[in-house]
Amino acid sequence: MDNRSEVREFLTTRRARLTPEQVDLPPTRSRRVPGLRRSEVAAVAGLSVEYYARLERGQIAGASSGVLEALARALQLDDTERAHLFDLARAADGIPPSGRPRRRSAAKAASRLSLQWALEAITDAVAFVRDPQQNLLATNALGRAFYSPVIGDGGRQPNLARFQFLDPASRDFYPDWDRFAAMCVGVMRTEAGRDPHDRELQDLVGELSTRSEVFRRLWAGHDVRTHGAGTKRFQHPVVGELTLAYEELAITAEPGLVLLVYTAEPGSPSAERLRLLASWAAAPTG
Repeated sequence: MDNRSEVREFLTTRRARLTPEQVDLPPTRSRRVPGLRRSEVAAVAGLSVEYYARLERGQIAGASSGVLEALARALQLDDTERAHLFDLARAADGIPPSGRPRRRSAAKAASRLSLQWALEAITDAVAFVRDPQQNLLATNALGRAFYSPVIGDGGRQPNLARFQFLDPASRDFYPDWDRFAAMCVGVMRTEAGRDPHDRELQDLVGELSTRSEVFRRLWAGHDVRTHGAGTKRFQHPVVGELTLAYEELAITAEPGLVLLVYTAEPGSPSAERLRLLASWAAAPTG
């Protein structure tokens, strides 16, 4: 991914969503494009118009943290967008991604016995390990049952982004499909900013851009987000509707990998359905 293009498009899209009133500037009548002008961003950030124009052309290498902070405030970036801006600047400066001294196999890292034991010890919740490329690397027993629509026959490494955008079954599995799609792309955008030289992620973006118009449109929006914590709804083919809370946890021994745990509110219908799913998964087949 071209870092200059990423910087240019990110700053341009952030500028386009603001109005003069939002940054305490007087409104003007005629505007050929939506959002703030370059000169207005420069004024709010305390930068010269020439310097801001250079930054927006993608020439962000060497920008100080003070300049980046001023830019983040002027564009009213949230915490995730601010971190993304700093990631793009680090990449332009040739600084390796923070906390990512990796180029070994993520799948091999996720197969460590101690990590597998930890996953299997979680019995009342869905638990799985995901890498930056959205590969589903390891799950506990309930996770395998829960993600059976994603895992399929096990013939290919299950990938949450491919399932989201290329498998029609995702429309049934995710009742809030549009929200999930935007979330998936936002997380991938964040990962791409952290490591623009991630060849596997580049290839995945290229594949999805070619095969999914929705992905292509969302990717062009340059919106970023982190997963963190929240609540999601699912429609499981075996037990029906599930409303689950999720927590994303970094695996410090394996930088770049995360552990996600999905739980149901105790005593809720979803908790009962998770128990039914666990019983279904444990039942002998054949």
